[in-house]
Order: sequence, then C-alpha cells, then structure tokens
Amino acid sequence: MRLTAWRAALRIARRDAMRAKGRSALVVAMIGLPILGVAGVDVVARSAQLEPGEKVARVMGTADARIGVGQRGDIVLQAPNPDDETQTGAPGPDGKPRAKTPEEQRSASTEPVDLIKELLPAGTKLVPMPAGPRTTVTTKEGRMTVEAVEVDLSDQVWHGMVNRIRGTAPAQPNEIAATQEFLNQSGLRLGDSTAIHGLESKPFTITAVVEIPAELKRAELFARPGSVIAPLAQADPDRAAVPESRDSWLVQLPAGAAALDWPKVLELNKYGFTVASKAVLMDPPARSEVPLYQQPGRQNYGGIDKVTVAIVGTVVGMALLEIVLLAGPAFAVGARRSRRQLGLLAAGGGDRGHVRAVVLGGGVVLGVTGALTGLVLAIALVAVFRDNAEQFAGRRFGHFDLQPLDLLAIVVVGLVTGLLAAVVPAVQASRQDVVVALTGRGGSKPPSRIVAVLGLIMIGGGAALALACAATGTAVVYGLLGGSVIAEIGMLMCTPMLIGLFGRLGRHLPLSPRLALRDSVRHRGRTAPAVAAVMAAVAGAVAVGIYTTSSTEQQRREYMPSAPPNTVALFAGWGPTADQNRLPMMREVIEGNIPDLGERADVWDVTPTAKCNPGAPCGWVQVVLPESKRCPADGARSPEEYERLHNDPRCERNRESRRSTMFGETLVGDAALLHTLFGVRDQAAEKALADGKILVFRPDYVENSKVDLLVTDPFDQKKMREDNNYRPAERHLLADAVEVPVQAPFGNAMMTRQTAEKIGLGTRAAGSLWMPTAEPSDKAYQKANGALAKLDDNAMITVERGFHPDVDLITVGLTVFAGLVALGAAGIATGLAAADSQQDLATLAAVGASGGIRRRLSGFQCGVIAAMGAVLGLFCGAVPSIALRIFQAQDQAKWAMPGQPAPEAVIAIPWGELAAMVIGLPVLAVLLAAALTRSKIAMGRRAA
Repeated sequence: MRLTAWRAALRIARRDAMRAKGRSALVVAMIGLPILGVAGVDVVARSAQLEPGEKVARVMGTADARIGVGQRGDIVLQAPNPDDETQTGAPGPDGKPRAKTPEEQRSASTEPVDLIKELLPAGTKLVPMPAGPRTTVTTKEGRMTVEAVEVDLSDQVWHGMVNRIRGTAPAQPNEIAATQEFLNQSGLRLGDSTAIHGLESKPFTITAVVEIPAELKRAELFARPGSVIAPLAQADPDRAAVPESRDSWLVQLPAGAAALDWPKVLELNKYGFTVASKAVLMDPPARSEVPLYQQPGRQNYGGIDKVTVAIVGTVVGMALLEIVLLAGPAFAVGARRSRRQLGLLAAGGGDRGHVRAVVLGGGVVLGVTGALTGLVLAIALVAVFRDNAEQFAGRRFGHFDLQPLDLLAIVVVGLVTGLLAAVVPAVQASRQDVVVALTGRGGSKPPSRIVAVLGLIMIGGGAALALACAATGTAVVYGLLGGSVIAEIGMLMCTPMLIGLFGRLGRHLPLSPRLALRDSVRHRGRTAPAVAAVMAAVAGAVAVGIYTTSSTEQQRREYMPSAPPNTVALFAGWGPTADQNRLPMMREVIEGNIPDLGERADVWDVTPTAKCNPGAPCGWVQVVLPESKRCPADGARSPEEYERLHNDPRCERNRESRRSTMFGETLVGDAALLHTLFGVRDQAAEKALADGKILVFRPDYVENSKVDLLVTDPFDQKKMREDNNYRPAERHLLADAVEVPVQAPFGNAMMTRQTAEKIGLGTRAAGSLWMPTAEPSDKAYQKANGALAKLDDNAMITVERGFHPDVDLITVGLTVFAGLVALGAAGIATGLAAADSQQDLATLAAVGASGGIRRRLSGFQCGVIAAMGAVLGLFCGAVPSIALRIFQAQDQAKWAMPGQPAPEAVIAIPWGELAAMVIGLPVLAVLLAAALTRSKIAMGRRAA
C-alpha cells in the first residue's frame, strides 16, 4: 500500500473512533490501564533510586566525609560505603593471630579526635554527629522514650541528613525541633512544650518540625548544642559517665584541600576509622582495589544481583504480554462492531489490504491515545500520592524522576503491542465475506481440539520450564519468563474449549445465568478475548500477591520475638545510673497504669560472681553442649582444618540458633517465670526447679542429669585494645539439670536464685514480665512509660507486639497498580463484551422480556466472563511467582556456610485475597453491568 492509502486509512480510523466515542473510550482504557501500571511502577522505582549525590547528602549532608571509630587499636576493612559492610580486624597469615601494627598502636594510645586532626589537612573542621541521651520526655498523655540529640540545625552541613519542614530552627537553649513521627506519637504540636526527664524545670518549646529523609518513621528531638548533655550531667553527675557520643564526625575540609580519595580512606582504615567519603561515593573504586573484597575464602558479594534481574525481567515481560491480551479483545470487538462499514469499504472496491489498514489504523490511533493517556495518568497519580507512598515506605524519594527514555519506551511498547493485538482482528476482518458483513451476520466456529491439546501441552511445558530453570539456576531470566509466557499463551489457546466446559454448568442454574452461560458458549468469538483480558490482568495481580505474601511469610518465620505475644517487660536498665533497688516502685507504676496485666514474673540476671555492681558489665553464663557432643570444627585454627572438620554430624546440631531474650539466654526466676515466659505448667518441672535443678529447654544439652555451664568474665576494654589475642577468662561448671521441652524460643535455661548461689554464681535483679490477655493500648503504654520515667529514665518498658512486615516503595507500587489494572480490566473487558451483545438484548426486548430480565442477563454475562478470567488467571499468576521464590532460595543457598542446609523456598498463598478476587471481581462485574444496562432499549434493525 502507498502512503496516501495509509493516510486515508488513518483518517477513516480517527473518524470511526470519534463517531463511536463510548467504544473508543473503552478501547483507550483497555490499552491505557497496563500502560498506567507499568509507567507508575517505573516512576516509583526510578524516584526511589538515589543518585550518587543524593546518597551522599543522606549519609553526610553537605560535608566532605563522615568518619567514625570502628575499633580503637585495630585495623578496619570496609566497603566504599561503610554502611554497606565493615569488618573489624584482619587475620594474620594462615588465619593465625598477628602482632599490632604501628598504626594500631598509635590508634590505641591517641584520642580519636586528635588523631583525625593529625591525619587530615590542617584547618579541617570536625562536626560531631548527633549525640545525646535516649531518655523520656513529656507527651500529651504522659511520657515516651525518645532520643534527644544536640545539633545546630542552622548549620547547612546537615542539609540532606536532617531537613527543616516547618517552623524556625532552635536558636535559644530552651527551644527544640521534633520529627513529625514524634509529634504523631506524642500528640503534641508545633509551639507546644515538652520536658526532658532530669530537666523538668526547664521545658523546651517545639519551634520546628524536621525530618530525616532516610528514616521518616524515626521519633527524635533536636536541641541546640550544649542545652541537653551538659545540663543533664550537671543535674546528675552520674550521667557524665554514660557515653553520649557515637564517636563519629562530619568532616569539612579547608578550601583548596585535596578530596579524601580511596587511598586516603585505606590509610585511615589502618588506624581503626571507618570513612564515608563524598569523593569515593561519587566515584567508587574497582572491586579489585577494595581489600575487604579480597579476603581469602570470602564469597563473591556484590556484582549483578541475579534475583533482581530475574524479577525485573519477569515483571516487564509479563506486563508486555498483559498489554497484548488486554488490547486484543478491544480491537476484536471494534472490528466486529464496524464489520458493516468494512463490508461497504470492500463492496466499494477496497481490497483486503485496505480493510486491514483501516483496522490497523484504529490500532494506531487508539493505541497512541491509550498509551499517552495511561502515561499521563500514571505520572499524575504518583505525583498526587507521592507523600503517601513515601510515608508508607518510611523514606523520601531522591527526586521525582521521569526518565524520558523509559517513558518513551513504554509508550512505544504500548503502541507496538497494541498494533500486534490488532493484527488478528485485522486479518479476520479482511477475510470476512462481503455479503455477511453487509447484512451484519456473523458466524462462530466450534473450538479446535487440536489447538486445545496443544495449549495443554504448552501449559504443562511452560510451567515445567519456568520451575526447572528456577530450581537449577540455569538461564533463569529467559527460562522463567519464557516458561511463564508459554504457559499463559497455552491457557489462552485452551480458553474456547474451557468456555464450552463452563457452559455445561448452565443446566443447573436459573434462567438469567443459564442464558448468560449459553450465550458465552454460542459467541466464543467475543467471550474468549474478554476472558483472556481478565485472565491477564488477574494473573499480574496474583503474581504480585503470591510473591509479596511469600516474602512476608519468610520475614515472619525469621522474626525472633523476645517474649510471647502481648508480654509487657520491665527492664531495670544498664550502665552506672541503673538502680535495681527501685524495681518494687517501678512494678507498682506499671501495674497501676496498664490494666489486666495478669501474673507477674520477676527476673534476675545470673553473674559469674556474687558481687556485681548495679549496671556494671559482669560477664555472662550460658549452657553449652557436653564435650562429647560439641562440633570439633569450633576449635579449628585454620580454614583448612575447619573445612576438614565441619562435616561432622555434631556440627549440624551446633548450627541451631541460640535462644535469647532481653534478659539473656540463661534466666533466673521462680515458677511464675516458667509460666509466663515459657508457657510451662508442668508439676514435674516446677518440682525440679524448686529442688535446685536447672531447667534446660534445648535437646541434647543434658547428659547424665548434668548440664555444662560456661562462665565468662567481663571484657577488659584496655587489654582488648592492647592485645589482639586477648580473651576474657572462662571456666566450666557442672550442675544438676533436667531437660524440659518447650515450643517458645525465649531462652535456653533457667534456675532459681538459690540454685545459682549454691553452685557459686551471683544474681542481680533485672526486671519483671507480665502477660496480659490483650495487647496494651498506646495510651496506657505512654502513661506507664511517663510514670516510670519519673522514677528512673534508664529503666525501660517494652511490649512484644509481634511481627510487623517490612515494606518498600517498589512493592507498594507493584501491588497498587496490579490491583488497579485487575479491577479496571475486569470492568472494561466485560463492558466491551456487553456492548457487543446489544443485539441479543434488543431481541429479548422484542419478545417481551422485562427490563429486570435484561439487566440480570447483562450482569450475568459480564459475571461469567469475569469469573472464568479470574479462575484461569490464578494459575497463570502462580507460575512466575512460585518460580521466582524457588530461584530466590536457590540463589541464597550460595551464601550458606559449608555444611549448612540450603534455605527453604517459602511459598505462601494469600487464600483470602485470592478468594476475594475470584468472588469479588465477578460480583462487581454483575453489579456494574446490571446497573448500567438501560431498562428501555431502542429497537434497531435486525440482521436478515
């Protein structure tokens, strides 16, 4: 065809689209919905990715570097960004201990600030990172625990790390800034006052609202330098002994000084400093230049993340297929609705090429319109709900990132796939008989069994290919994506035959649904594309749902609670200011402010010696396996020896995770603690505890009615800095014990105070536990916390609120847009099918059917399409999501320790959400179609 013919075809297509505005709007919506989803996810993902300059701002503001003390007197190995990975200490030859280097000796004997100034250019300015006590402050309902740090927010060095949102930066000692999360939790507002415990006579006025872009959900207060730490130390000298600094500084180099490049970072590492340098983050070194990555026996971390590549490839590929399947029925319905016009074109001398060009021209016109509409709506939706997405994920976008090439590619792909979707309707329209087209009649061929069998083979083969490639890690992207696409296309090929099978259910149904099912079977030509469109949309939503639910379930399994659900724990605190003598008053405060706490269980620490000062580190006591059951590799002195010994069966038992609580893994208490924390109400266990025996909650630790206790003295910080080989003294104690099987992973062993004293150990009051029947409210918690802080702000009260899943912006975007596309596609596809069945409704009206019957028939016609598409979409969406989870587990197996079992592929099916989709979509389609069907239908000309 010549160009002039194409211009005429496009002009005809445009005019036809303008004449049938309703149908054209549905076609545009069908094409635009997946474009909206893909473009929305792209904008969210691109905006969530930080540029190097944005990463630098969040790490160090406008400074040139951030330096921290990794370990005084020891070398540090770090990644270019130390927040990614840092390792303290480097082994000597063959893994043996080594002597201290001159740099390490200098680091141990020199104050960090003085040493940094000596190593950096003269004139370098060091700004301490935010430092201050974690204390309690007054709130609207009581008190809450928060970190109150000292920062001069008027200094632009903090811009990017801490940003002022509203109000004015604190300028006076009695002014303070707060994060929005603090205001939300405390019930306070800008201009209100809050008092820090210990400084109640000098309340602070909140003059500004600030945010930490990387941690929007962090509750924190920012005071002027010198207005918190020094006054607290003056009011309570014991506080001066509490370390207030995080031992890290922002570095501002003098004008003209050379940037801190990678060689300079490595030099500082030798003195025990970790360094995040602006110059290094903007231009990272090659992996071969990073000593951390060259450690012998180290896994090859970094590089291309195959799991991410597989996820992105699968999402993009399935989205393209979804666009084709969604756009296909739109053009097929449009071609059938225009068959008389196309017949006139053929009767007037147009050949098959002209007919095809008109249908394809409709694909171009509506495809471009739909793609641009979806793109604009996606950008608008992300822009409007940007703050909601950022707040939900807990971090800000780097910037609102619109990548022109990405968006152009999405539009082009939408156009091309729209054209591909119009190819089959165009070919069918060009082959139709002119007389049949002019009379408006259309036939329907029976489904091909050969095609159905081929579809079944493709379903099984595609699913097997995707799962096999995922399980073996071979050609994952191509195999997983290809297998999923093949399975979905196979399901599409089986759709006409499956529609016939669904139709057999009609004999058992009332009139309206029976007519709807039979109509779907009789008009497979319009039913199958609509079912395919709903199937594709539902498959996308199901895939996202299964993957995110499985990831959440894996997080849930890996979550280690500190106590049974709803448990309220009172911890006396640590450090020089801890005062266990106040515990009786603290318990009264908790019980007076939180109702229905239930039985109280008091807890003591077990210490190596009978004399241990309150709050001081006193070492620890833990149960260990009998010597005959210990892993021989634990005492290996070289990697070769470890490799030779770790396959011993006894090492498998040693890899089980140890159980611990906020009070440690070896607890001291009475029967109340046994009931509350471990859920054991066994008379034999209680009698053994009262008789002076240790209750051990792990198998194989008791041998000959004895348990081995490893008693370790506290670390001597001075000796540790001076000697790489220093280890605190250890000794073993054998004590009478019984094994008590429990399900709760909240500790390894417990004993009474009398038992500890009898075997030569000491005890120190640590706190209490309560187990209420219901989770305490935030209001009651704040009141109890406020009353507790008045007694001792070093004490701490916690509530075990259970597992809360982590979320990120990309997952949120995928979930929202997948659900939106599924709902929209179901409505639009069924709407197109309903528009194509207007002649049937007119026939019913002609024979006397009431408006209610017609509305019910139209509703059930759309419901049948939505139901079949939803059921088929369940399988199509399950294949890629399950395959991705299998591959993720297979990839994680590479990082397992030698002899450690491979991680299990956690696959969780969101049955509730899937049931809601399978039931909700058809019900929604029925209601919408019935509501939008007119009671009175204008009689039109029937085909002869």
